[in-house]
Amino acid sequence: MPRTILVVDDDPHIRQLLVFALGKAGLDAIEAEDGEAAIAAVAAHEPDLVILDINMPKMDGLEVCRQLRRDGDMPILFLSSRDDEIDRVIGIELGADDYVVKPFSPREVVARVMAILRRTAAHPPATDQATSVIRHGQLLLDLDGWRATWSGDEIPLTVTEFSILRTLASMPAKVFSRDAIIDRLHGPGFAITDRTIDSHVRNLRAKFAEAGGGDLIETRAGIGYRLGTCTGKAG
Repeated sequence: MPRTILVVDDDPHIRQLLVFALGKAGLDAIEAEDGEAAIAAVAAHEPDLVILDINMPKMDGLEVCRQLRRDGDMPILFLSSRDDEIDRVIGIELGADDYVVKPFSPREVVARVMAILRRTAAHPPATDQATSVIRHGQLLLDLDGWRATWSGDEIPLTVTEFSILRTLASMPAKVFSRDAIIDRLHGPGFAITDRTIDSHVRNLRAKFAEAGGGDLIETRAGIGYRLGTCTGKAG
């Protein structure tokens, strides 16, 4: 079955451009012209991914993201203007999976959409094929179910957050550079910034800290990140 993508933007030209490009890639696309229409379309159609403009009338993209994140972990790709850097950072911290800056290439948007969808349906990497579960201290990752728990309590994660945590947990002794994490998520050469990875890591730390997991991820200055001891004792 083709995946369904909801395109949300108040510019009809942008919507038509993306709907056409997504259709050529074999994806079904539906449209919404503002934030309120987006919420209604998600309820009616349950799309597989939402492409969401930040600046819109009635309800902006950040508020749409907040509402969608309260109800689930549907993948979200933000569209933003070049002067909206703070909004992009806030969007990632709210749980968006990625963003594209306007003006953009439709091919780039489709490539990012396909990368997120692949992660949603991905099989565990080669190092994880012997088991569908990774355990490390109080952390447990159910790779088949895309679920993360800490001391038995489930921690709701976005697709990108889970993918980053799975990458770190697959080799807990390894320090991953930001570029290495990006390559694991999107493939070599994919245009995504270090700041985006840092924002996702902050999200992960905040979510697990609320459950007592203050030692989830270690930062190695000038190098990158690795999985922490996951004992529940922050260092």
